[in-house]
Amino acid sequence: MKTTSIEEDILRLKKERDAVILAHYYETGDIQDVADEIGDSLYLAQVGRKRPESVVLLAGVVFMGESVKLLSPEKRVLVPDLKAGCSLVTSSPAREFKKWREQYPDAVCVTYVNSSTEVKALSDVICTSSNAVKIIESIPHERQILFAPDKNLGRWLARKTGRKNMIMWEGSCEVHVLFSARRLFELRSEHPDAVVIAHPECDETVLAYSDVIGSTSRLLEEVKNNKAKKFIVATEDGIFHQMKKLRPDAELIQAPVEDATCACNQCPYMKLNTLEKVRLALQTMSPEVSVPSELITRARLPLERMMAITAGQAVDFSRPTI
Repeated sequence: MKTTSIEEDILRLKKERDAVILAHYYETGDIQDVADEIGDSLYLAQVGRKRPESVVLLAGVVFMGESVKLLSPEKRVLVPDLKAGCSLVTSSPAREFKKWREQYPDAVCVTYVNSSTEVKALSDVICTSSNAVKIIESIPHERQILFAPDKNLGRWLARKTGRKNMIMWEGSCEVHVLFSARRLFELRSEHPDAVVIAHPECDETVLAYSDVIGSTSRLLEEVKNNKAKKFIVATEDGIFHQMKKLRPDAELIQAPVEDATCACNQCPYMKLNTLEKVRLALQTMSPEVSVPSELITRARLPLERMMAITAGQAVDFSRPTI
């Protein structure tokens, strides 16, 4: 009896289930290689809505699958592992977020996509690291802005846009905050010809030593287009898979964390997903992302606003959502 590989099984199951596989850049290389589409959270939200398949398997973290479900409630959305959470989600519980939001009833609440559906439903507009600057700049300067849940991204946005009236939720990504500014400085001294690129979720002391700051897609663009032969990269190491494909001639160096013995530059949640779990999800059509219809209605509005602003359309922030 002929045996088939996991990849062959996945290809067959995709056709049988009328499914498309979407994978984030932080997934392992084998998952990225079986995916139909690879991208950051903004791209995955957009493509999940546009693809014609009735089933979407999102290889990433659960909030990304929820975003696809919010924008395409008629589709069946699967994830390989429901335990693939996010430290930013767990650090911003909806009950506490609502209390915080209610302290500033006239402010515009901008929430990073790394958040729960319940928190999205309490927000005025969602952003990703790709479109965050555009979202902030779309808000009238006289309006106060609440930004959650990543304080490092919020602080970088405040500096980038010159906004003085931003109040941050005190959350951070447990992976990006572990990069060490001290050790990055030392590494830069050892490699003065390297271009340092960093995700804005990193601490501001790390960003201060970075030449280019941007989303995962922006960092990939820099590696592709910059003629430098060496890059120091301060983000989750799953991105190296695509970077190596784009620039096999370049040397890619992982930015250091404080503890040299720790593999902390890997997101433990992204790495819960495996090729075997992708196959199993397509076989069993589970785990499935489920969002109550009432919550879909409320949480979809700030996501739709994000899509509109990203497309260059005007959005009215005159009326608060709560």
